[in-house]
Amino acid sequence: MGDDKISVLFVCLGNICRSPMAEAVFQHEVKQRGLADHFGKIDSAGTAGYHVGETPDSRSAATCKKHGVPVNHRAQKVHARHYSEFDYILCMDESNLEDLEWMKPKGSKAEVALFGDFDPQGERIIQDPYYGSRDGFERNFDQVTRASEGFLKHLGLL
Repeated sequence: MGDDKISVLFVCLGNICRSPMAEAVFQHEVKQRGLADHFGKIDSAGTAGYHVGETPDSRSAATCKKHGVPVNHRAQKVHARHYSEFDYILCMDESNLEDLEWMKPKGSKAEVALFGDFDPQGERIIQDPYYGSRDGFERNFDQVTRASEGFLKHLGLL
């Protein structure tokens, strides 16, 4: 934070399904729309450290690749420093939101919100697809794509 570029962190529980997909889709949307100059860091993390260092779930990566969206990420856990490194910390569900609010350092300027709040179809919760079928990943892809566009509109960039 501090310069003119916007930094965004996407968060889910383990940082292997939803948040790396949201990160990849948002980066892709930003690049495709010629908006990269407006953004600093775009990254993702998990509220839990179960999968630190792992690549995204193969189903999440395959869904992104099927839609022409490159994925390049290693799982990490949310840390206090993220609240000063990022302007926006956007999470996938209410449990993530509660955890992020609880972890938020006093005086933090980062805006913490549900990524789904920016979905023009009003689908606020991006459900965890981990224990389901590949269809859940497709649904997540559609949700994060819509929310990415909605967030860019919220920022006044579209």
